Amino acid sequence: MIEVENVVKTYRRGTTDVRALRGLDCKIAGQTLTFIVGPSGSGKSTLLYLLGSLDQPNSGEIRVQGRTLSKMTRKERDAFRRHEVGFIFQNFNLLGNLNAIENVLIPFLPTGVTIDQRKNAQLILERVGLGQRLDHRPHQMSGGEQQRVAIARALMKRPLLVLADEPTGELDSESGAEVYRYLRELREEHGSTVVIVTHDRTHILPTDSLLSLRDGKLA
Repeated sequence: MIEVENVVKTYRRGTTDVRALRGLDCKIAGQTLTFIVGPSGSGKSTLLYLLGSLDQPNSGEIRVQGRTLSKMTRKERDAFRRHEVGFIFQNFNLLGNLNAIENVLIPFLPTGVTIDQRKNAQLILERVGLGQRLDHRPHQMSGGEQQRVAIARALMKRPLLVLADEPTGELDSESGAEVYRYLRELREEHGSTVVIVTHDRTHILPTDSLLSLRDGKLA
């Protein structure tokens, strides 16, 4: 599904170059739940953003189902992110002036939202237990509810790839367990490949895949 080959990513901070990834090589099998773990500064989130084509490496290649991300045009990368990747972030990334249904439909706004898509958004929100929160805006919902809206937004796309960056970092243990249950359902029902960056190993099962990073390389 995903091949990462000799990837280097360097950031400029002031007068210093920070090497977030140092010739990283790894593979992620399709339709798996893969956790990326490691200490702060090990390159976990950097790798996740590169996999989603939110950023590009300084050198090396990343291939998703045989397609090299760096060889895509800007238009192709935009389409890849919009149609094939579901992003779930720790801070939820919801728009405060939109209600739950509208936040779920954000990926479809550039091309116009159909009646069927709106109905589907409502059904997905009901499925994740937010049937009574359809018209609520983010400030009217708990952290766990906001994260479920973010998951519903990912579900809407039936994505090839789901990338989650510390998706339960701001949640209590019960809400966190719910989030992982929905992520596992997403993999099982839609065949999505789910990649999760986390500091918390509580929810990792023996059947899950694990990538451990340290200093920008596989530990």
